Amino acid sequence: MSPATYRAGAFVQAAQQLGLDAVVGLDLPETLAEYWHVPLGLEFANIRTSVQRIVEYAREKPFAAILSVDDSATELAAYANMALGLANNSPQASEAARDKLLMRQLMSAGGAPCPIFRNFWLYEDPAWIASQVTYPCVLKPRRLSGSRGVIRADNAAEFTAAFGRLKRLLVAEGASEHETSILVEDFIPGFEVALEGLLTDGHLKVLTLFDKPDPLDGPFFEETIYITPSRLPAQTQQEIADCVATAAASLGLRTGPVHAELRVNERGPWMLEIAGRSIGGLCSTILEFGSGMCLEELILRHAIGEEVATLEREEHAAGVMMIPIPGAGILKGVQGVEAAKAVPLITGVEITAQLNNQLVPLPEGASYLGFIFARGDTPTEVEAAIRQAHQCLHFEIRRGIPVLNQGSAK
Repeated sequence: MSPATYRAGAFVQAAQQLGLDAVVGLDLPETLAEYWHVPLGLEFANIRTSVQRIVEYAREKPFAAILSVDDSATELAAYANMALGLANNSPQASEAARDKLLMRQLMSAGGAPCPIFRNFWLYEDPAWIASQVTYPCVLKPRRLSGSRGVIRADNAAEFTAAFGRLKRLLVAEGASEHETSILVEDFIPGFEVALEGLLTDGHLKVLTLFDKPDPLDGPFFEETIYITPSRLPAQTQQEIADCVATAAASLGLRTGPVHAELRVNERGPWMLEIAGRSIGGLCSTILEFGSGMCLEELILRHAIGEEVATLEREEHAAGVMMIPIPGAGILKGVQGVEAAKAVPLITGVEITAQLNNQLVPLPEGASYLGFIFARGDTPTEVEAAIRQAHQCLHFEIRRGIPVLNQGSAK
């Protein structure tokens, strides 16, 4: 996992509950790992050296399974499992689930509905590219996650501005403009859903389907509310599951958790992307299976070969809001947390942004202000509770002068 992941505690705690000896491999240089007493310091960008370290460690303490918690670790986990003869997705499939160009190419060849796409290099003239594409379109970096760098453009002027903004972001991340390309895709109208699933020998078990009730039409695509169970008709839900299964097969994903994002319109579901890991942030905390089993425990049981196909999500409706950052600045204060927690059906409010730290919204940013969790009898009442709780929150963000920003739901 990466050092900044939200999900470390959930996986480590689930391992402890199962009596498993979990070894955490962090994306840290070896010297820093030793300084911080991290058992296994790994550099995800240097796969060969990191695999060698894992293999050497396994000689003393053999592993039963190696899991990636974050996108950045999926390829390393695949190579390490392959080196140790453990079950996992192939390195090629793991790479395709991270690289949006490879993903699109394989999905198109495999029959998974996805938008028309083209690939362009950062060094190319944006004005020329703007004359070659269809509008509205969406510009995407190939490897960033969480909607970072994803920008809609409705005309050539917006495209040129978006291209420059994305280029600055990628160069700041260390990309070379002569070695880095971006995707430009046709914008697909419709609403979004997210599917959480588990693959066993290529067979997809749907764990849950999330509705995203807030529109995601751009220019940026910051996700907010996830609600489950889905309120879509059973036939539509089955079409979504079939679409995800086709996409997973086209990439060669065969085992472990998958998190898929789709858009749905009158022509059916369209694949946006599929990742070979579970849902991000703290969103998994609203999911329970069987007799109170959390998602991370389910994933660990599956990884060590236990039968989990019969486990179903508990019947209550649940939801989470990833609290969006309204604007750049320094977070100086948060009010209304207790009032938000007091809203009926709200089960928790976690403010993860740190006071006096810089806030960076999308498309450059990679985090949220925090999370709101709710549970109830129906998806509709859960959604209403989350929106009411969000209205209780006030964030003081200093943008040159103190600004009081009131939470507002769409």
